[in-house]
This record gives sequence, C-alpha cells and structure tokens, in this order.
Amino acid sequence: MNRIFAAAVGAAMLCLAPLMAAAAPLVAKVDVSTQTMTVIYNGQVAYRWPVSTARPGKITPTGQWNAQWLSKYHRSSIYNNAPMPFAIFFNGDYAIHGTDQISRLGRPASAGCVRLHPEHAAVLFELTQQVGKANMKVVIDN
Repeated sequence: MNRIFAAAVGAAMLCLAPLMAAAAPLVAKVDVSTQTMTVIYNGQVAYRWPVSTARPGKITPTGQWNAQWLSKYHRSSIYNNAPMPFAIFFNGDYAIHGTDQISRLGRPASAGCVRLHPEHAAVLFELTQQVGKANMKVVIDN
C-alpha cells in the first residue's frame, strides 16, 4: 500500500513540476487590508515588511503584474518631484518604492504607490535586478 501511495505522490509531483517551475522566483505580495508586503523568494517567505498604500480618495490598484521598469533614483513627475528611491514600476505610473515618510508606514498614506522603508526598497530592488523584471511579480490584494 505504501508503494502505491508513494508512486501516486511521485506522479502528482511530476505533473506539478512544470507549474512550479513557471512560478516567478520573486513575488512581492501586498495585502492592502494589513498594510504589509510579503516577499517570497524562490518559493520561501524571505521578508515581511510594513507598507503604505493609497490614502482615502486615492487608489492602489489590485491585481498581478510583472515589474515593467526600474529606476534607482527616481523622482515623481506628478507629485512635486518627490523622491521615489529604488522604484519598481509595475502598472503605468504605479510603483513600489522607498519613502522618506517612514513614520507613516503601516497605514494608508500614499497617492497610490506602494511605499516601503528605503532599506527594504533597496533589498527588493536588488533582488529584482538579480532575477530580472520578467521574473518579478507584484501581487496586490485587498
């Protein structure tokens, strides 16, 4: 009986192998309701950080995207040249980036981007550079 079970599990794993291989090696999962980001690297939770998403009247989009472009020393062209260090753009003008408003992390405060402590943003930026934009997924859920 154990050999049959082992064979069935082995067959199931072979069927799942292509799906597991297709998963992005780097996922930044943002939970808007808890204002946290969980970073999953090579299938393991690597970090969990506080973030700030959209304040009332603004929107942080929900969904899934790949990183589109990176800008290490970005400044906002929309919001008074505000610093956006280690920006990872994922949906048009929306990005994950560092902030100088560290005291506001953990609660909604942004115009729609996902703000991180600059040290955390630097780590995520470096990981994204290592795996490549096509292998970095941003997932934002309510």
